[in-house]
Amino acid sequence: MKLIVGLGNPGKRYADTRHNVGWEVAEELASAIGAASWREKFDAAVAEAPCGAEKVAILRPLTFMNHSGLAVRQAMDFWKLGLADLLVVLDDMALEVGRIRLRAEGSAGGHNGLESVIAHVGSEQFARLRLGIGPAPPVDEHVDFVLSPFARSERPAVEEAIRRAADAARCWVADGPDAAMNRFNGPAKEEP
Repeated sequence: MKLIVGLGNPGKRYADTRHNVGWEVAEELASAIGAASWREKFDAAVAEAPCGAEKVAILRPLTFMNHSGLAVRQAMDFWKLGLADLLVVLDDMALEVGRIRLRAEGSAGGHNGLESVIAHVGSEQFARLRLGIGPAPPVDEHVDFVLSPFARSERPAVEEAIRRAADAARCWVADGPDAAMNRFNGPAKEEP
């Protein structure tokens, strides 16, 4: 079994904000693999479905961003999953809108939700898939920026990045992190 976690904040106030793009990927992925419905468990909304030969649980923590690790730890303990079974999907101000980047491991990079996951799983040795929401504003404007909606002009690139990220997550499940990184990192490529 694989666990894919889309980071975000619960509530209508945060629904279309930059910080919730991880939730949007989780929803896109659930739809793509035919997960029938979301249910509450582990302080999260959870959807389950097969993805190829592997069973996948998709998690949207309901603990607010800065406490996301609580839900992740509960789910990993319940299903007895290891770090290799975890993929966390999140927003990244250092990447331009429309870019995605998958890594097999790494630091939190200043992202409080990812920092919480690292603290609760006790390691940085798990995959993460970042979606660009930048460019980042000055530091004193970061909170307002991540809690703001995308501009209408940015939304087509965001929608395409969400679709690509869901595809990248499926590739990660089926073929592993190296294959997913080789295929999906960087800007979208034009199809021939």
